[in-house]
Amino acid sequence: MASIACLGWGSLVWDPRELSIQRCWFDDGPLVRVEFARESNDGRVTLVLEPSGWPVRSLWALIDAEDLEAARRDLGSREGIGEKRWPDLIGSWPGDSPACILGLEEWARARKLDGVVWTALGPNFGEDGKSLENQVLGHLQSLSGTKREKAERYVRRAPRQIDTRVRRRVEERLKWFPSDGDGA
Repeated sequence: MASIACLGWGSLVWDPRELSIQRCWFDDGPLVRVEFARESNDGRVTLVLEPSGWPVRSLWALIDAEDLEAARRDLGSREGIGEKRWPDLIGSWPGDSPACILGLEEWARARKLDGVVWTALGPNFGEDGKSLENQVLGHLQSLSGTKREKAERYVRRAPRQIDTRVRRRVEERLKWFPSDGDGA
């Protein structure tokens, strides 16, 4: 079996579902540029690769997979991404070296990894002249009921080390601080 890591910075860490990780998540992954910058179908704002994001330390776990393609398939399945979209939305190394994951090759080689996979979704908030922080905050403040509860849960459960501009703004305005639940 190959030694393949899966990078995480959001819900993969506390809710891997059927993704077969070995033991636990480690907190010394490569630096990544991520931000709360993607509205999901249920109204949550999720962490995604974002070139303007502050570099933060990602988490990683070894994944039970025979090879890189199997790891991509497993991660794509967990994320609800169809196989045809994997080339665009499931990143992998060797192969990809995205600007949002700093020093990926050196980090992977230092850990003697055969491969690395990650979710390669990007932001989807529009350019309307407002800062990303204001767009996200406005969206979160507009939510109510179950949608607001899910959005708050996601922000609170994001790993503490994922310290971003939007997160700081949400903490300041909405008081949604990291929870002490598992994965936080």
